[in-house]
Amino acid sequence: MGAYGERPPSPFGGLPISEIGIAIGAVGLIVGIIQQGGPALIAGVAVCTLGVVEITAREHFSGYRSHTILLAALPAVGAEVAFVALVGEPNPRLLLLLVIVPVFSVMFWFLRKRFLIARQARVARPPTA
Repeated sequence: MGAYGERPPSPFGGLPISEIGIAIGAVGLIVGIIQQGGPALIAGVAVCTLGVVEITAREHFSGYRSHTILLAALPAVGAEVAFVALVGEPNPRLLLLLVIVPVFSVMFWFLRKRFLIARQARVARPPTA
């Protein structure tokens, strides 16, 4: 499903805060890569991720455009990181799938269902021009 209607408005009014955050995060990411890791890399990834999540969640939950896979992958990656931090890296790395796949599957189902409800509401009540 493609985009339907007008893009949902930003919660920050007319200010493109998320887009600025993505740009700043990209600069931090590039600096971190040049320095071969460190705080700039971590901050760049974090700021980029926050900007992208804000935009994709706003579009997804308003029924404008589906970002189900991206939004479902974030908690799955978080569960993987938490698992490795608590237990350590398992010897056969395929065991990480025992954590990632259920989290991704449940989140995918929930987010897809939520998007379809929001899209139906958006189509039934088209945005006013």
